[in-house]
Amino acid sequence: MILTGARKSGKTTLLSRLSPAGFRLLGAASPRQCAETDSEWISIDEIGYPETVCPEYCDEILRLMEKKRLIAVVRTQTLPFLEELCRRDDVFLVDLDSPFGNPGCVIMASGLGRRFGDNKLMADFRGKPLLQWTLDATESIFRLRIVVTRHAAVRELCRRQNIDVIFHDLPYRSDTVRLGLQAILPDIDSCMFCPGDQPLLRWDTVASLALSAFHEKEGIWRTAFEDAVGSPVLFPAWAFPELLTLPEGKGGGFVLKKYPGQVHTTPVRDKYELMDIDTPEDLTFLAEQSLPAQ
Repeated sequence: MILTGARKSGKTTLLSRLSPAGFRLLGAASPRQCAETDSEWISIDEIGYPETVCPEYCDEILRLMEKKRLIAVVRTQTLPFLEELCRRDDVFLVDLDSPFGNPGCVIMASGLGRRFGDNKLMADFRGKPLLQWTLDATESIFRLRIVVTRHAAVRELCRRQNIDVIFHDLPYRSDTVRLGLQAILPDIDSCMFCPGDQPLLRWDTVASLALSAFHEKEGIWRTAFEDAVGSPVLFPAWAFPELLTLPEGKGGGFVLKKYPGQVHTTPVRDKYELMDIDTPEDLTFLAEQSLPAQ
């Protein structure tokens, strides 16, 4: 993984203050020493102009990448070696100034809850409305986020938090998809559709999904635990026309089945993240489960 960004501009490292001869002597030795350790991962903070003018150091970094998994902070500078690093096929690049790009998020909150017997999205789950867990898991990641619902109580919950809402009474899942996506176009370059009844979904899972989609922009990305795939699902811009014209009653699964070769998965750490709530028994069961700490 390579992290780039304009931050830390005031930081001066010891190696930056060395003379060119000293840098060649001490700086180039550091990656060599790291390559001989037992650790699987090596972290470098940071690589910028002083490092790139030392060919010996650059060569050692490339050798290190053949032996270890590397996390490196790279300055946002137009320098040949830094550009070479960021273009490598084996590099996962994260821009710290804009890590997720411009994704949108449609939270699907229009279910009638027939099996639950009531509006399940406002049911208490560990001291909060069920939907609130989805709102928290999708916070501060997306360029635009909107909740699509037919429930007045959901609308009021979102309005109190200044979250955009579409209130409707149309019957089909395809209506929910279309209304949500239309509302946030054209200001997004991808869109995640997230169910509102998946309370153990984690913020870091959603962030990982968005990072993966930004890194591989043409793929459809969804969550998975081992061989079981689930929601949420993030679609690239090329899928928007199909999502806007879904057959009556169909959802995003229609597009997933049509383009299986474009579907990629991001793993979750616990199978309960992928479980939704259809009945009061589901609510009780999931409330009793625990997940690894955030």
